[in-house]
Amino acid sequence: MEPRSLIDMTLVSGAMQPSSDNNANNNAVPAQPIKRKKAMTSLYLKYFETASDGKTRSCKFCNQSYSIATATGNLGRHLNNRHPGYDQIRDTAEVGPNTTIANASSGRSQSHTHPISKPQSPIQAKPQIDLDLVNWFLLKFVINACLPFSTLEDECFINSYKFLDPTAKIWPRKQTEAVTLQVFQTMQEDIRALLQNVSSKISLTLDFWTSCEELLYMSVTSHWIDETWHMHKLLLDICHIAYPCSGPKILYALTQVISLFDLDARIVSCTTNNSQQAGHACQLLMEQMDSQKRPFFYIPCGAHALKMILEGGLVHLKPILSKIREFVIEMNSNCDVLEDFKQMVALYQEGPLKFPIDTSATWNGDFTMLDLVRKAPNAVDNTMKKHEETIPGCSLTLSPSEYSAINILHQFLDQFYKTTTNLCTTKVRTVGLVLFFIDHIVELITSCRDECCQDWFKTLADDMCNRARGFTGQVYNGFTFMCAILDPMIKRELVPDVLNSDKNLEEARGYYVREYTKNNHFMVIPSNGFVGAHESGCSSGIENADAVSFAEEIARKRRRSSISLTKDELSQYLAEPPAPMTTDALDWWRVNSARFPRLSVMARDLLAVQSTSVEPDELFTSRGEDLLKRRYCLPFVDVRPILCVNSWMQSRYRFRFGSTEIDFDRLVEVGVERRG
Repeated sequence: MEPRSLIDMTLVSGAMQPSSDNNANNNAVPAQPIKRKKAMTSLYLKYFETASDGKTRSCKFCNQSYSIATATGNLGRHLNNRHPGYDQIRDTAEVGPNTTIANASSGRSQSHTHPISKPQSPIQAKPQIDLDLVNWFLLKFVINACLPFSTLEDECFINSYKFLDPTAKIWPRKQTEAVTLQVFQTMQEDIRALLQNVSSKISLTLDFWTSCEELLYMSVTSHWIDETWHMHKLLLDICHIAYPCSGPKILYALTQVISLFDLDARIVSCTTNNSQQAGHACQLLMEQMDSQKRPFFYIPCGAHALKMILEGGLVHLKPILSKIREFVIEMNSNCDVLEDFKQMVALYQEGPLKFPIDTSATWNGDFTMLDLVRKAPNAVDNTMKKHEETIPGCSLTLSPSEYSAINILHQFLDQFYKTTTNLCTTKVRTVGLVLFFIDHIVELITSCRDECCQDWFKTLADDMCNRARGFTGQVYNGFTFMCAILDPMIKRELVPDVLNSDKNLEEARGYYVREYTKNNHFMVIPSNGFVGAHESGCSSGIENADAVSFAEEIARKRRRSSISLTKDELSQYLAEPPAPMTTDALDWWRVNSARFPRLSVMARDLLAVQSTSVEPDELFTSRGEDLLKRRYCLPFVDVRPILCVNSWMQSRYRFRFGSTEIDFDRLVEVGVERRG
């Protein structure tokens, strides 16, 4: 159904009153503004209010007072200097509120008449500021910035708009919440309809966080690959998980979302944040799906596993990192300290360094602290000593043993930094690619532990190894093997040795045959070893069977074996060498899907399985801090509609209120046209 051009006024009555011009239509030419003669005293006095004693006049905008005898030229200069554009601002007494909604389907603005609007006189031509459009843009601002609706009740916020127009009326908070809720419900229904047309399997990811009200939330996000081999990511819903969190509570919330979007028969996997409760919920869901003969799997998040391993490696360095971070924060904010540091860097020919230096409490920030000392040890040491007294707290100067620890761990953790950077920048993070990196990390930890003679480093490496084994023990199974080998860069050659077993290969082949080789994809071989009459081309199968020589029987068996091998696309695919590591997995399958028509369907389903439950840069860079801050400050009533609508808008889905699509770009054009 095409969106209607008229907006449902029920929720916004009183604050969204349309124009009173009953003859307005889509093609109406905006009236030209009345040319004002500034020499006329009445036009200046219109913006000043005479005091009750009749001795002074005060500006309606800023309340500045002037003597009643002040010349009108001075009043005009005041308006021009202090309130430029004053003559563009409409007066409520003259012009009634107007609503314009831009409909994307028609690309035109619609003006609507409210029954109680008063007719306008010719001198009250066109309004210069449409207050209802302002409210729509305020709503978009709140959603984009993930601010609580209480922001719109802030006195300074309201006064800012009253300065532009003293008659400005911002929608009350309850009204804004009601409008946003209807936008949320409308867009969610659009998302539901969209998912009904997805032909491939859908994978889910779960993310958890806690708000300022100490409430736990879970976001459920869907992922799939379309027929053109483009990956899609779409937030489905945000659920509150009541305290105390448990597997059954997570399962209940998750099944509600699955049911709402009718995904029961189409989900293939779920990637969790590695928490015990989330794993328990997915295990229960897998048992339910298994009872319904529907294949479903779940895997832990590779990014969370890397973060957990890194935390074990940074335990010994936390006090040292705190010292360096205190110094760098002071340097970033103090020009004198920064200038001294740059001079020291130039003097000792150290670097190169990029300013300002990242001080975020993330893995990238931590490694930047190590990298700074590693690249410019003399500049850091001398600048610390020079400004130690100006930086509050204890001594920040690093000891020789601390410098030694930094040198050892910087070289060790450099491989982790390259791995996380690659994960953050890779377009398609397949399960195979993440397992490839994790396997490299495990080998690195083991070899460094065996080579290093420092006892503290061996203890640290043992802890990291144990954390890594905990993850691989969960993630190494037949399902992840299937997902891994369908990455053309990985196949069997780069799958971790522990995972690369004949048992897993047979399981993958069985899954392929059951789910993707229907409609007699494989040739059916009769139990007696002979080909049926329709295959041999003879009219009588029995007669021809007696007449066939022994040599012909062997030849036919070999031909059948060759044909079966040709039809086995999985064997063909694995027999070819892996693609280069610079290959885009989806691009490769887009080009080669015609060669593997059925295996490509399996690849489209399983390559959509996510190796991480969140974007890696949310865990390893300052982007994650920004996201947590936005989520943290939202109260319970605002979390679901604001975060969901925000995500859908970022994914470029239509912003709709009821049956009306609100095109903000078109609204800007309408506003410019009306201001002429």
